[in-house]
Amino acid sequence: MTDILDELQWRGLIAQHTDIDALRAALAEGPVTFYCGFDPTAPSLHHGHLVAVKVMRHLQLAGHHPLALVGGATGLIGDPRARGERSLNTKDVVASWARSLQAQLERLLDFDGDNPARIVNNLDWTQAMSAIDFLRDLGKHFRMGTMLSKDVVARRLASEEGISYTEFSYQVLQANDYLELYRRHGCTLEVGGNDQWGNLVGGMDLIHKVEGASVHVMTNPLITKADGTKFGKTEGGAVWLNPKMLNPYAFYQFWLQTDDADVVRFLKIFTFLGREEIERLEAATADNPRARQAQRALAQEVTAWVHGAEALAQAQAATAALWGRGDLRELSAGTLAAATVSLPATELVVGESTVVDLLVGAGLERGRNAARKTVAAGGAYLNNVKVTDQEATVGADDLLAGGVVLVRKGRRTLAVARTA
Repeated sequence: MTDILDELQWRGLIAQHTDIDALRAALAEGPVTFYCGFDPTAPSLHHGHLVAVKVMRHLQLAGHHPLALVGGATGLIGDPRARGERSLNTKDVVASWARSLQAQLERLLDFDGDNPARIVNNLDWTQAMSAIDFLRDLGKHFRMGTMLSKDVVARRLASEEGISYTEFSYQVLQANDYLELYRRHGCTLEVGGNDQWGNLVGGMDLIHKVEGASVHVMTNPLITKADGTKFGKTEGGAVWLNPKMLNPYAFYQFWLQTDDADVVRFLKIFTFLGREEIERLEAATADNPRARQAQRALAQEVTAWVHGAEALAQAQAATAALWGRGDLRELSAGTLAAATVSLPATELVVGESTVVDLLVGAGLERGRNAARKTVAAGGAYLNNVKVTDQEATVGADDLLAGGVVLVRKGRRTLAVARTA
């Protein structure tokens, strides 16, 4: 097997690390227990979290023991942001979100086998800590100069809103998590996003001061596109992993739309495909970029990992059906809604609206005469079926799930019509 650190470096999954030689030796010597933390600051993980989870899964596949920490305590505080104080959520909300994140992590990691993942919650050891305990047992090990020099803290202090003691103290709580996991589970490696480097090092230093032990930290890069812009966002907003917040079809389409300049790098980061297959897809992209083989492989792999094989099949069926290569009536209302959210739209009156009305209403034709000519020439389609009668109205039997119909001009110009 390729050395796990070499594999992670080849995939672009390592940004910063402490003593790489010592870490390599520890990983080679025997199974290492490691952890990564996820704060419930929203009801779902998003695509950015997949990078850290992917690192965890690679380490797990190499035989090491993952601890997935859900921040039931730190989620009540919130890691300082570069701009603006976080709004504090209620304990019930944070607890609910923590359960949601735990359920997602249980699908993304392997909780069976010889080295199963385990879920831990920092509320278990933080909620019983008194203010005196916090100050005496933890606070005395932290120096103000070091805490104030953290990038995000320094930026907030220089801003108009400043930073509250609540968010300022977050770094102490996260450092204590590492100490607790070292004591409870023998955890000697923490991984996380590169924006967490200061917090990770704080935990490492705390263990050294309190226990006299040497442990390791390693970060993964924050992913950007080839042009340097932020990687993320769909038409509807964040790329959530919760299918109720982002339909699997829209999730699949997000990955399918990856630019050629990014797709090979994303295959390395977000999939488990081997080097040979990724190199084959890289060559295919160079030889015939219009075929988008690499994008399809990326979308398939990530969607199957996050949502499962059935959701992937539905997303692929919806993609095909939308353009005439499948049965639109097999698609659910939710899938159709996600598939048509960014299409031109118009209102449909059942029993009154004609295809001519829909072509004009959706802006596919500028006027009724032009729309009639399109129908007469055989260039108009209702639910992927060619329309030849200019006066035929759309009936109840034409409606797809969710009370919509699809109208198309030619091969590629598509719109949706929805009942009032």
